[in-house]
Amino acid sequence: MEGVASAVPFDVAAIRADFPALAQTVHGRSLVYLDNAATTQKPRQVIDAIAGYYARDNANVHRGVHALSERATEAYEGARQKVRAFVNANSVAEIVFTRNATESINLVARAWGDANVNEGDEVLITAMEHHSNIVPWQQLCERRGATLRVVPIDDDGDLVMDEFDRLLSARTKMVAVAHLSNALGTINPVAEITARAKAAGATVLIDGSQAAYHLAVDVRALGVDFYVFTGHKVYGPTGIGVLYGREAVLDAMPPFLGGGDMIRTVTLERSTWNDLPYKFEAGTPHIAGAIGLGAAVDYLRAIGFDAIGAHEARLLARATDAVASVPGTRIVGTARRKASVVSFVMAGIHPHDIGTIVDREGVAIRTGHHCAQPVMDRFGIPATARASFAMYNTIEEIDTLVAALNRARSLMG
Repeated sequence: MEGVASAVPFDVAAIRADFPALAQTVHGRSLVYLDNAATTQKPRQVIDAIAGYYARDNANVHRGVHALSERATEAYEGARQKVRAFVNANSVAEIVFTRNATESINLVARAWGDANVNEGDEVLITAMEHHSNIVPWQQLCERRGATLRVVPIDDDGDLVMDEFDRLLSARTKMVAVAHLSNALGTINPVAEITARAKAAGATVLIDGSQAAYHLAVDVRALGVDFYVFTGHKVYGPTGIGVLYGREAVLDAMPPFLGGGDMIRTVTLERSTWNDLPYKFEAGTPHIAGAIGLGAAVDYLRAIGFDAIGAHEARLLARATDAVASVPGTRIVGTARRKASVVSFVMAGIHPHDIGTIVDREGVAIRTGHHCAQPVMDRFGIPATARASFAMYNTIEEIDTLVAALNRARSLMG
């Protein structure tokens, strides 16, 4: 894949200096930000790219012939080319900008699903999916009279692949699977899943929201039909997401939304549609968001996923051992292949209380069901506390987290 090797030595101190938010204090303590699975902080390069667009090039794209519009269009389409290279798509025609991964999945469920799924068909998902990769398929099945099938997970948080094989059949029209679980950290074998699904004649969508800032993604190597991710988790801005779709599949789909820029011609009797990817980008897009996402992609590619992965693996190993050492603590999610998520419960302390206490120590973690209520049901718990790591986190911050957890244990008895 293009541009995934480490281009410079990994220097976490230098990386941290690029992120202004990390320099602040919270409750009189240096911030330890461990809520990266919810959203990552943004480097100056992304902030400057967004500010630069609004300060110099603020104009609508594609239709203007004046200088500002031409510059805005060049930057917007330049960002699309950067994303194309980031996921190794064949063409920029395969990169659709959306608001987020949720909208990307809904787009597919509506535009592809309503045209291809009928009564008696099946959609196959897993029990570890984020609600965004459950609800649109439930709605599709209700509309079309199809059946939703679910691959279970085992006690470690791994998919039960024997059950995947059993559930996959000639009736399966769509297989929709998370690349990396936001609640458990499990890295799913998506290349293997895709190969099996395609052999059965199914279409495949991979939710890469968590994976895209931890792992190099190569959609051609994976062989998927759709791959989605969201900008704010790859160190980019909120309100921008990506739908990769194979060109032939996107071309056969009807539009999702109607309006400006997605049309070729409009009369009062009928309309015709624009070329890909614009057929799926109705109205004025989030221009600044796309430009900021392009800057985030540049930033990630300059560091390289080899270096990022090695650093985050060290963080995960240290955090797993250290959190497990806190008395009364149980880690939820011990899959064979994991990335930077440690979810846990502490005996006698509700996760919300854990989150509140460690926040007073300057440590930001996430507590709750993480938009993955079926995962909580599977493990018989209402919620977990979740520490999630990014490339700018340090071993010392993990030590601060553990000290804060011991503080919570002491306060709550």
